[in-house]
Amino acid sequence: MKSSVLVAAMSATMFFVTPLVHAELIRFHAKLNGLNEVPSNASPGIGLAEIEFDTTAHTMHVTADFSDLLGTVTVAHIHCCTPLPLTSTAGVATTTPTFPGFPAGITSGSYDQLFDLTQASSFSAAFITANGGTPAGAEAALIAGSKIGRSYFNIHSNQFPGGEIRGFLVPEPTTLGLLALGLVAGLVSRCRQRILTSPIQRGS
Repeated sequence: MKSSVLVAAMSATMFFVTPLVHAELIRFHAKLNGLNEVPSNASPGIGLAEIEFDTTAHTMHVTADFSDLLGTVTVAHIHCCTPLPLTSTAGVATTTPTFPGFPAGITSGSYDQLFDLTQASSFSAAFITANGGTPAGAEAALIAGSKIGRSYFNIHSNQFPGGEIRGFLVPEPTTLGLLALGLVAGLVSRCRQRILTSPIQRGS
């Protein structure tokens, strides 16, 4: 009796929580430096990029801070997907030739932009073509590639046309996903307590 009630409680809990899991925000960060480039370089430049995908709104929020580049910024974008995780190179996945509004002609700066991933303009034409020919296919491919370490954020400069600093996107725990797991654990715990203190349980 106890096990069947627990199963029912967990099933009911997952029914209500599942929409939250599917609506999660998927976050990544990338630490940028010259050693991560191919070939690597001795640039003193550093940076941090944070990428957040909203799978319900189909948006991508990009923020970045960088400093101490040897050259001045020419373009910046996300590349995907490399043959192997955390190594090698890949074509540009996002808007070409650069993120709109990304600061150029400077050695230090910051960036903050929200992208509508239902629009073809948020991706490179080649990346869309390689992933089903639609923005939806490109979005799915970029998220999937990022989850397994096959996409990277790259800042190019006039001193390093191939890229002065870059970093692979690394997944972070999702707030809503953790919230959902916590909700499941809490509800199951309360169901278990009620079962253990029920008259039927005391009489067994």
